[in-house]
Amino acid sequence: MATPRLKEKYLNEVVAQLQDKFQYKSVMQVPRLTKIVINKGIGAAVADKKLVDVGVDELTQITGQKAVATVAKKAVSNFKLREGMPIGAKVTLRGDRMFEFLDRLTAVALPRVRDFKGINDKGFDGRGNYTFGIKEQIIFPEISIDKVTRISGMDITFVTTAGSDNESYELLKALGMPFASSKK
Repeated sequence: MATPRLKEKYLNEVVAQLQDKFQYKSVMQVPRLTKIVINKGIGAAVADKKLVDVGVDELTQITGQKAVATVAKKAVSNFKLREGMPIGAKVTLRGDRMFEFLDRLTAVALPRVRDFKGINDKGFDGRGNYTFGIKEQIIFPEISIDKVTRISGMDITFVTTAGSDNESYELLKALGMPFASSKK
């Protein structure tokens, strides 16, 4: 299997670029992307259990890796939610699949968003991780619009080894994330 295009770009260009910018003494200090977690909360699943299966299937199609159903940790009587009920779907990508998904996300899916001006750069958590949301799953070419019964969104989290938000921002920007405004 060939090495993903984005992984080669990271190894050949991004590492040197970040090492020059932040003056790292060792290549091992350069931040890297460790995993991408795609999470889809399905609130209507309390009434209809089949929606969780549909969500799992959609995430599996988008990522090329089997998604799992997530269950409620606590019971909330106002939402008619009991502990252990399936209420969403998630998938964690690492390695080559992670780089391939990021490549498809930045090159194909995000440009398909209506009135796209870039993604918000305020989703950093202070520890070098970044999360943003997508409102419609139909921006991914793997999803057939004809088969979609309800439009739903998802959260995508990028987990990095960066020590600060600035380092993580530069890493993701170098990997091709289309941020709307310049951060620092």
